[in-house]
Amino acid sequence: MMNSSTTTNPKGSFIWYELMTSDPDGAARFYGAVVGWTIAAHSDPAASGGVDYRMIVRGDGGHAGGVLALNADMLAGGARPAWMGYLYTPDVDGTIAAIEADGGKLHMPATDLPVGRIAMVTDPQGAPFYIMNPIPPAGKEDMDSDAFSVTEAQHVRWNELSTSDPEAAIAFYRKHFGWGQEGAMDMGAMGQYRFLQVGEVGIGAVMPMMPDMPAPAWTFYIGVDDIDRAKAAIEAEGGTLVNGPMEIPGGEYAMNGIDPQGAAFGLVGPRK
Repeated sequence: MMNSSTTTNPKGSFIWYELMTSDPDGAARFYGAVVGWTIAAHSDPAASGGVDYRMIVRGDGGHAGGVLALNADMLAGGARPAWMGYLYTPDVDGTIAAIEADGGKLHMPATDLPVGRIAMVTDPQGAPFYIMNPIPPAGKEDMDSDAFSVTEAQHVRWNELSTSDPEAAIAFYRKHFGWGQEGAMDMGAMGQYRFLQVGEVGIGAVMPMMPDMPAPAWTFYIGVDDIDRAKAAIEAEGGTLVNGPMEIPGGEYAMNGIDPQGAAFGLVGPRK
């Protein structure tokens, strides 16, 4: 097992996001137009095991996440284009054991990579996510992840869980990752939209799964500079608009879409 990280992100923070896709070049064109990211044209030199893994670079030079190219074996095994989040834990193996004891499942065993130790799990309702104990780059041992930001464009700004049992899901993430749940918005017949916190920071919400959803899942809302420009780019670049833009508390707008390869995503930003 690799040495423990010294990141100062609180336990349970979203520290990385990953787009699993069948066409990384197509995804690069799409998200470049919609969000403004630059996705590398070739696999990162540090990627191990012959995996095609590319960095997502923001306009400020920081990393928004990574892109994993789904190869033929992954697709044959049932993998499909999707966005995944990584939650920080200082003890990957202990967290796996605790999650399994609580009804969650292990889908990718704990693995040591140059950037840290990771595993893929699902919560007891079936929503998948990664857990990770990262190893910061040499000379930057106290570096925080800034892949998530409450306010900034080109970062993920909101993490939304749609689940078959919101009460059980809240209890699960509170127990294993220390999350808080304070505040809610009444969605009428659709139930309660319950807000989630890590420490004092609002990171997202939990909501009941809609009847047309095949399974519980996380949706990640990426910040954009102009929601109407982004909407036009989705349509021009072969994506599908699912709903929105709709005004949200605070005066910004949110929308949901599906990229040309089939991965669902959200966007949030101002109307200019």
